Amino acid sequence: MPDPRPGIDPHDFRRALGSFGTGVTVITAVAGDGRRVGLTANSFASVSLSPPLVLWSLVVHSPSLSVFQEAGYFAVNVLGRHQEHVARHFARSAADKFATVAWTPGRGGAPLIDGSVARFECRNTDRYYGGDHVIFLGAVESYSYDDREPLIFCRGAFGSFTPTVDVTPSGS
Repeated sequence: MPDPRPGIDPHDFRRALGSFGTGVTVITAVAGDGRRVGLTANSFASVSLSPPLVLWSLVVHSPSLSVFQEAGYFAVNVLGRHQEHVARHFARSAADKFATVAWTPGRGGAPLIDGSVARFECRNTDRYYGGDHVIFLGAVESYSYDDREPLIFCRGAFGSFTPTVDVTPSGS
């Protein structure tokens, strides 16, 4: 896709996008040969409640791209504030990123990281190409969550979220 705005500086554009605070996830899957892959991502978003769909994106030059393209399932592990070390661990290259991280196998064998504040087990349904990324659409087949504090990433740094209002549902 040609760049419609050749005057936009990619580095400055990235800094502007960094003003949008996001949650931090580790996306996982299993290769056909049984090798587990995982990477830190903040490109996760909900798409639809009915049917339950989510998306995330991966840069096209990622060494893990072919595994995620071919995997029948992937898992989205939403990290808690207590898991900044996990986010950093999965952001680096390593032969076996799962050797030092507690996890259990989910659907299709996709690793579910222990201690995550939310986990979504997804059937890998569609892929879309957008610029220098592949967008993965997943049908959520199972999920779990708790009330621990999520890990947030904004302006190049990790942080936490403090609500400004009580969001407890009435009747609770």
